[in-house]
Amino acid sequence: MKYDTNHKVLGEGNFVVSISEGVFANEHVAFYDLFRLDNGKIVEHWDTIETIPAQSEWKHTNGKFGF
Repeated sequence: MKYDTNHKVLGEGNFVVSISEGVFANEHVAFYDLFRLDNGKIVEHWDTIETIPAQSEWKHTNGKFGF
């Protein structure tokens, strides 16, 4: 698992989400990490990993992170 680029970090209240890309199991992937904080510490963490298809398979030209 290797994080290469962090695209967004958003926070509201005691939750923070990080949207990144990198490599997992030799595949180009998107990482979505959600953290819940309490007293300045991470107390819960949820994540998901999604494969980023080859550009020839994209449904639009914005790419995976076209915000």
